[in-house]
Amino acid sequence: MSFVPKKVSLSLPFGIGSVEWEVDQTQSRAAWSLYVELVTRIAVEPLKDDEGLVREALNSLYSLFGTTREILKQAGPDVGASINSVGGIAITVLNRGLRPFLAKWHPLLQAWEAKRPPHLSPKEHEQQWSEERKLREELEKLRQNLKQYASALAEIAGVEESLEESDGW
Repeated sequence: MSFVPKKVSLSLPFGIGSVEWEVDQTQSRAAWSLYVELVTRIAVEPLKDDEGLVREALNSLYSLFGTTREILKQAGPDVGASINSVGGIAITVLNRGLRPFLAKWHPLLQAWEAKRPPHLSPKEHEQQWSEERKLREELEKLRQNLKQYASALAEIAGVEESLEESDGW
């Protein structure tokens, strides 16, 4: 089965805007790998108020840096670095979307975690943090942008999304 290049026209988050180009097989495969990594993490799944730890969500988001780097290195230079390429989009999402979010919240949460008394579980302590609600709200906004990114990756990869979530995805 041979790959037929296809033209994609996408609307992307994080100030990237609309892009259009012809996707080749290398970009399609890299998009699939990025898509799988993204949709199997908390990045695109809602984190309800009574579920999980925001620390785990931040760690999962942070791990996307290493995963994305590996996928792009494996794909090689044909994956591109311009905004009209999978590589360029992935790098921009990391630098404009994830990096500012994590740079803001990681040190704040880390400082709060350092104050945890031994008698409180990490979850109990996290729930007592005055910024926890705000972090969860910003995490939800980030998630919406990452869902848009995941949809774009699915289109580039040439797959139909079948993901569903209870809040209407």
